[in-house]
Formats: sequence, C-alpha cells, structure tokens
Amino acid sequence: MAQPILISMIESPAHPKFSSLYNQLGIKEIQLTSQRKTISKLKSVQPDFVVAEFFYGYGNNYAGVNISNLDVLLYSLQKYSRDTKIIVIVDKAEAQYVDKLNDILPLYSVLTHPVTKQQMQATLETVV
Repeated sequence: MAQPILISMIESPAHPKFSSLYNQLGIKEIQLTSQRKTISKLKSVQPDFVVAEFFYGYGNNYAGVNISNLDVLLYSLQKYSRDTKIIVIVDKAEAQYVDKLNDILPLYSVLTHPVTKQQMQATLETVV
C-alpha cells in the first residue's frame, strides 16, 4: 500500500501543526498556504486527506453564492480527487454553518478549535 498523503491547507496562524503526528502515522504531509495552491496541487496529486480551516462568509464575497472559504476547494475535489477525505477545523462560533458544506461534498470529520493531537490522531487512525 502506498504511503498516505495529507494536504494541510494553512490559511491562518490558528491552523494546528501536527507534522510530527503525521510522520509518526506514516503519512506524507504537503503544506500549502492557500486554496489556490491547494487546487493547483490537486491536478497532480490525489491526497488521501485534506485538513483545512472553515471560515464562514459573513457578508463578504463568500456570502452570495458561496458558504465559506472552502466551497471552491470542495468543488475542485469533486473534479480531481473525489475519494479524498476532508477534515475541517472550525471555530466554535462558526460550527453551526459547517454542515452546509456536506451538500457540496460529504465531510469526513469536523473538529472544533482547539484541536488536540489526540483528536487528530483518533480521526486519522480510523482509516490509516
């Protein structure tokens, strides 16, 4: 079996840093700093996991058509890597909105800030 690949889409300083955990579990991590870079990478790599933070679109450019910062990424995953498991990290105040993303592509797991190493490990070990 090939080494599992995980993309960490790091768009804020609050994104948890679990590189040592991923390495311990035998998962290759690719760190990318924007949705644009992540979507570009999906054209050449089909990751087993994508870990990304959810930011709800309160009256900004997301609010019209899109729910959040992750909509376009999820549509891209439909096209390039449908089997990728999406792990979303959300602030407790925005947790009520994250379920709407399941209409685009089913989420594998939703974790609420602050995410512990143990929570992430339990999430990943169910399939690794």
